[in-house]
Amino acid sequence: MNGITRRTAMAAGAGLALSGTAGAQAVQPLRVVAFAGASNLPIWAAQQHGIFARHGLEVTLELTPNSRAMASDLYGGRFDLALTSIDNIVAYNEGQGEAQLPGPSDFVALFGVDDGMLSVMAQPDIADLQALRGKQVSVDAMTTGFAFVLREILGRAGIADQVEWVAVGGGAQRLAALREGRQAATLLNTPLDLAAEAAGKRRLVRAREVIGAYQGISAAARRGVVTERRAALVAFTRAFRESVQWLDANRGEAAAILSARAQMAPPVAARATEALLDPTNGIYRDLRIDEAGLRTVLALRSRFAQPPRELNDPSRYVDLSVRREALG
Repeated sequence: MNGITRRTAMAAGAGLALSGTAGAQAVQPLRVVAFAGASNLPIWAAQQHGIFARHGLEVTLELTPNSRAMASDLYGGRFDLALTSIDNIVAYNEGQGEAQLPGPSDFVALFGVDDGMLSVMAQPDIADLQALRGKQVSVDAMTTGFAFVLREILGRAGIADQVEWVAVGGGAQRLAALREGRQAATLLNTPLDLAAEAAGKRRLVRAREVIGAYQGISAAARRGVVTERRAALVAFTRAFRESVQWLDANRGEAAAILSARAQMAPPVAARATEALLDPTNGIYRDLRIDEAGLRTVLALRSRFAQPPRELNDPSRYVDLSVRREALG
C-alpha cells in the first residue's frame, strides 16, 4: 500500500463518445492524484471495467506521500485533479498550508466522496484515549489534512496538550509507522483502519461519534483547470458515480479489486468493501459536499490554524457547477 500506483484505463479507441453528448470525441487524458483510502476503489474499478473509457477518458492515478506533495503537485500542474481532504483546500486557499507555493492558491472542491471515515487507531496496549498521555501520536502534517480532527478529539478528552505530535505523512505512511510501533496512535480512514485492526491494532473511537458531521475527501482542482478541462472533469464526475453504482451491485468483485490493488488480504478487503459501500456511512452515492460537514471543517480550522482566521463561508471553497452538469 506504500508504493505509488500507476494504472491507466485503456480506451476502446479514439472515436469514443463522451457520455451524454452527441458525436464522437477524442479520448481525453486526466491525471489524478489521491491518498490511500476510500476514493481509490471507484477509480480502480472504473479503470478495470472500462467505465472511464466509455466516458471518453484515459485516467491515470498516483498516490501521494503527503498533503504537502499533493498541494505542490496540484498547484504546479503535474495533476489535473486531486482526491484530498477538503481541509487541505481550505488551508492552502487561506495561506495556512505547510508547502510553500509559488503564488496564491486557487483550489476548489468539485464534489464530495465521504465524511473521512476516520478512526483513532492505537497500539493494542492503549486501552482508551486517556492512555495516550505522554505518548506520540502521528498526523499527516501539523496544519493540514485531518490533523485538526485528531486535535479536537484529543482536546475533548482533555489530553491534546499532553501528547507529542509527529508529522509522518499520508495514511499509508501513518499505517506503516503504527504497524512498526513508532507512534502510539494515529487517525486512519477506511480501509486503512481495517488493515490496522487486522494487524492487531485497537480502534479507540470513530471520529463521527465525537465531532458529528464532517466533510472528508473531495475532488479538487485549480480554478483555471476547471475552466480549461471542464468537459473532462464533468466526464470524470459522471464516471466516478457510475463506478460507485457498479461497485454497489458487484461487491464480491469490488472486494477482489480492492484486495489486488491495495495488497489487502481477501477477508480484510471484503470487510473494507462493505464499510466503503455502507449506504449511510460510506462513499456518498450522490457525490454531495455536505455543507454541515464543511462548516465543521471551517470551525476546526478557525479554532486551531495559524495565522488565526475566522472562517464561516463554505461557498468560497466549492464549485458545484461541475457536479450539477455531470449528474443533472
